[in-house]
Amino acid sequence: MRCAATLEPAEGYALWAQHYPAHAHNPVMQAEQRAMLALLPPSLHGCNVLDAGCGSGRYMLHAAQREAARVIGIDLAPAMLRRAEAELAAHRFDTAIALAQGSVTALPVADAWADITLCGLVLGHLEQLHEALRELHRVTRPGGRVLCSDVHPIGPALGWQRDFKAGGQHYAVRHTQHLYSHWHAACASLGLAIEHVAEPMLDPADIPADAHFDRIALQVPVALVFQLRRLP
Repeated sequence: MRCAATLEPAEGYALWAQHYPAHAHNPVMQAEQRAMLALLPPSLHGCNVLDAGCGSGRYMLHAAQREAARVIGIDLAPAMLRRAEAELAAHRFDTAIALAQGSVTALPVADAWADITLCGLVLGHLEQLHEALRELHRVTRPGGRVLCSDVHPIGPALGWQRDFKAGGQHYAVRHTQHLYSHWHAACASLGLAIEHVAEPMLDPADIPADAHFDRIALQVPVALVFQLRRLP
């Protein structure tokens, strides 16, 4: 079924936020998160961690659980930041946590602040990949790492949408397909070394027995995950 309307990210997440959990809540997100967390060091003790496009705070929670010293979450949608604030307040961490509104292309963070920058399932909402990666490069210290994920480009090619329901209506959030070649070219021009690439598949165990979905999804990767290092 096609969505009734495709919304810009700010408008879409303003509607979606009310029902958006602070955990991986569908099989694609579960596959993506396993790949991202496998690249995240088990201990972040003493590290500054930035979550660019933090949404409801799921990766901020993981960073705090791994004992990061400081975590900053940035998101474009105030409603998502309120969700993240409520979720984080429900836990007790020694980590210093801050939230701020901002765009991934204009992060309100000092140059070279982050030891590790996270950006999960965000960059497909931006038309210009290079501009966003340039900003992630700026806020990450030389030698620091950037962990990025996005919907695998095969998904949009098969007609998949990032969709949700709100107020009895069916919506999708605008998505731009970024091919691996686009990532490679942008990283090469910015001084970001591609250290690891993962293309996670769905785990059939994550799919509810009554789920209605495109069965081809079990045969193709559903996410594209990168570990990047900012060169000196």
